[in-house]
Amino acid sequence: MKIYTRGGDSGRTSLFDGTRVPKSDARVSVYGTVDELNSHLSLCRVAIADKDAQGIIERVQNELFTCGADFATPLSSTKVAKRLTAQHVLRLESDSDIFYNRVGPPGGFVLPGETEEGARLHVARTVCRRAERDAVALSERDPLNPEAIRYLNRLSSLLYALALWADKVRHGKTLKNPKYE
Repeated sequence: MKIYTRGGDSGRTSLFDGTRVPKSDARVSVYGTVDELNSHLSLCRVAIADKDAQGIIERVQNELFTCGADFATPLSSTKVAKRLTAQHVLRLESDSDIFYNRVGPPGGFVLPGETEEGARLHVARTVCRRAERDAVALSERDPLNPEAIRYLNRLSSLLYALALWADKVRHGKTLKNPKYE
């Protein structure tokens, strides 16, 4: 068996239900950005020495496969797809609360990343925000699972809380506010 299929050589790809679409399709862009986010999270997971944070990030990485499948399968499809649920969103909220409460309010915007761990988490957060913006734009054209969009919104909050926690709590760095020049 070969790793390549040649199926995308014409600039088209298949959604999970088999529908062929251009690789430039907004739906492909959304789940492609979710895949990019997952790769950034792998860098975060290997950089963080805290087992609890690693476990949460690994769980989120697995959930992002569900997220990608959700976006790659139109709601109108007859094919049964994995979908994100309110439970996924609630779990992210709980995780965010735990880490954010350990840090406390940062007192405004912060300069991203006082440590390598924090910097990687902030990069993942911004990629997550892009995925969310792309999903919202797609939802204006095609109906999407609203829990998938909520999931990305809450995930960016969790990544923010983890980044602040990594910098301030794990490494004792002072969170810096930007100086507007």
